[in-house]
Formats: sequence, C-alpha cells, structure tokens
Amino acid sequence: MVPFWKRALSYLTEVHIESNPSPLNPHLYVSMRKGRFQLCTHNAVYSYEDKYDNFRLAFDQINLTGIKNGSALILGFGLGSIPILLQKKGIQGLDIVGVDIDENVVELASRYALNKIHYPTEIICADAEIFVELCMNRFFDLIAIDIFVDDKIPDKFQSPGFLKKCHSLLSPDGILLFNALAATEEDKFSAEELYFEKFTKAFPKASLLDVNGNYIFLHDKRFIL
Repeated sequence: MVPFWKRALSYLTEVHIESNPSPLNPHLYVSMRKGRFQLCTHNAVYSYEDKYDNFRLAFDQINLTGIKNGSALILGFGLGSIPILLQKKGIQGLDIVGVDIDENVVELASRYALNKIHYPTEIICADAEIFVELCMNRFFDLIAIDIFVDDKIPDKFQSPGFLKKCHSLLSPDGILLFNALAATEEDKFSAEELYFEKFTKAFPKASLLDVNGNYIFLHDKRFIL
C-alpha cells in the first residue's frame, strides 16, 4: 500500500517506490507519477497504467470491437498497461496471457498490477521466442508485442521467423500490434527499416501508427477507424 502522502506528491513529481534490479534489467524500478505506477529502466518506461501513451493512442485509432469476449497475448507484460487500457476502452470478457522473461518484472506485476486488472490473467515467466514456438493449437484475438531490454528490441524479436510464428497464433479476425521506439531520428530510421524490410513482408496489409515517440505497427490496416 502506497501512503497517501506519496500518492499526493506524485501529482507534483515522480516518487520512487521500489528498486528491484535483475540481471536483464540492472536499473529496474517502480515509481509513481500522477497517481499511477510506472515500471522503468535507465532509458525506458515499460509500463504506466492508463497513461502508457503508445498503446493508448494506438487503441484510439483501431476498431477493437472484434476482440470482445476473446483472448489476448501480451509479449512483454510489464505492469499490465495494455489490459488496463483495454478495460478503460470498455473491452469486456477478455482472457489475458502475459509473457515476460524477467522474473523480477513478474514479481512486481503480481504486487502492483494484478489487482488493477479485472480480466482473468495468467502471467508466464518465459522467453517470448520460446513461448510462441511451443504454443500449439491456441489462437488469440489480440497479440501485442512490447518487448524491450531497456530501450532496445532484441534482434530475435525482429526476425521474420518470429513475426511469422506470431502470425500463426492470430485468430482469423484478430489484431496484432508491435511497439517500436521512435524518439530520435536514429530510432525512427531503425524502426522504419524494421517495418518496411521485415514487418510488411510478414504482414503485407500492415499500417504504421505514429504515437508520440513510438511507432505501433498494425498488422492489417482494415482495423483502422
């Protein structure tokens, strides 16, 4: 439980709550800002409840009605910003599977996020590459790929093989989203190279959404409002 004074102070400045470094994320910590928990590393914000602007702005541009009463796979779960945002959008009846490789992130999610998520939620501590490879006979109506180590996407999650395997787990009318950093010109160049050279080859009908310092790749432009 966060003391009232810390919650009140968070509307004026960022308030440190807990550090929980891991071998993967040596600067991992939880803070509170504007009454919401943030999960951060040295160079990146992994989660920020309903203020996680990249997916918040993307969801505002996408027709999500088809995922109601469906299932969602979140690769890179963090503190569960994506299901929290979907709740705020009024999406009902989702079953959530979250995958995160860092057991410290999973531990923090159990303490700071699960009580805010009203969907049935299973969090699996695993490498997302191995998880999707071993996931058999299961399909998801939403797949959100939000995988970073600090501010970098590991190369294996940018590979055509990984993208195609994720595609194979998508239901016929499902939605797949991929988050990429676009804060600097260098970030934008790398993200656009990934989008045009790899993502659009796996998803020929894709669209790129510019969402305030990030790009969200949408697998099929027919879902744009």
